Amino acid sequence: MQLAGMRIGFGLTGSYCTIPDVLPEMERLRAEGAELFPIVSPVIFQTDTRFGKGEEVYKAVVEITGRQPWQTLVEVEPIGPKKLLDVMVVAPCSGTTLARLALGLSSTPVTLACKAQLRNNRPVVLAIATNDGLGANLMNLALIMNRRSIYFVPFGQDDPERKPKSLVAKLELLTPTVIRALQGEQLQPVLI
Repeated sequence: MQLAGMRIGFGLTGSYCTIPDVLPEMERLRAEGAELFPIVSPVIFQTDTRFGKGEEVYKAVVEITGRQPWQTLVEVEPIGPKKLLDVMVVAPCSGTTLARLALGLSSTPVTLACKAQLRNNRPVVLAIATNDGLGANLMNLALIMNRRSIYFVPFGQDDPERKPKSLVAKLELLTPTVIRALQGEQLQPVLI
């Protein structure tokens, strides 16, 4: 149990097609002994897509973590002053969330939780999933990759033929990335 006693904030954002793949990774973190604190924007649980119903995602998150998700800015604000988390994970990290983080916008529970971590130089791990990572969001990716205390789950193109600008994290590397981030190191290689 490499993460025994570690307090991990786990932010889910709107890359709906990736959420079903993220849930087993949450279970892996729990199996490694981590204590998970789910953080989401309420829209995640209010939206039904072809990838799943919001209510089902809610139930799965509560079952995996054993906690009610934090869904408001007020709930996540104490993360910084009280140093509630050892590491903050955002998986999936949508292009919109990536852009907000790159520009320092903390208008959602997930981005405010990240800002709270970063103000204390505590690690934030991003598992990106965006259809425009090599397009409009490439600038944001470049801005944030250079920032202190931000670590990336290694990523690459998920479908270069049909979606040549799309990037997605290799989610099976989430747990090793978290372990390395807690040691102040980026898991390599970042680009796969």
